Amino acid sequence: MKLATVLLDGLQRVGCISSDETRIELLTEEWSDLVDIIAAGINTAEATMSGQSLPLSSVRLLAPIPRPRRNIMCVGKNYLEHAKEFARSGYEAGAVAGKDLDEYPALFSKLPSSVIGPGEKIQLHPTVTQKVDYEAELAVIIGSGGRGISRDEAWDNIWGYTIINDVTARDLQKNHKQWFLGKSLDTFAPMGPWVVTSDEVDAADLDVTCFVNGELRQQANTRDLIFDIPTLISTLSAAITLEPGDIIATGTPVGVGIGLSPPTFLQSGDTVEITISGIGTLTNVCA
Repeated sequence: MKLATVLLDGLQRVGCISSDETRIELLTEEWSDLVDIIAAGINTAEATMSGQSLPLSSVRLLAPIPRPRRNIMCVGKNYLEHAKEFARSGYEAGAVAGKDLDEYPALFSKLPSSVIGPGEKIQLHPTVTQKVDYEAELAVIIGSGGRGISRDEAWDNIWGYTIINDVTARDLQKNHKQWFLGKSLDTFAPMGPWVVTSDEVDAADLDVTCFVNGELRQQANTRDLIFDIPTLISTLSAAITLEPGDIIATGTPVGVGIGLSPPTFLQSGDTVEITISGIGTLTNVCA
């Protein structure tokens, strides 16, 4: 099932997307926040439907979780070829020369305030950075959560999946050593277009592509992840309690702007289109 968060007549609503992705059936107004639905342990098939079905074109799609309640948890260098291009790029602060693979996942976070929805503008912040890059990623939405989740238990703790563009100011990422600032500027986490529940897709085998202005830049499959999804959930939850609605961005494939020759950064007017099989397409334009 695909669930979207939308704006209708100035109100935030949640609804189920039709199989042909042309209509949305709204839930009752009491279920206007996807995190509340997840936290309540409600099967979306059992959630009260309002009976109101509308053309999808008649509402404004928001990010599925427009303002996450905690930082988005992210993983860096989680596809081998991207790890190699990052190591060669000169933008990896403190990197060991020639070291492509890390022994442990590189973990960082993005502020909730960086989230925007489908169709919203990615601000390039030209007074702060001149090197803004794109990163297509599968995002995991935690369901029941908990602490000390084992690899074997991990899949059962996932509520659904969505797409995130882990937009990055490469110069800030390098200059400040820690990645938090370069990853957390306003509008640097486009998300959507909706969440697909975990029973609908096999997250260990999803195609990920990214086009910039119609040019294919990134293409990979989640089976190529260095640290797979159960490993990420087990690592993060070892001594941190994961909560319903927490978001984990799983890493980006090879083909980001810093890996091109010469490096190519986003410009005003550029369109970034990310597609993940079984989920959908997230499109944003730079401003």
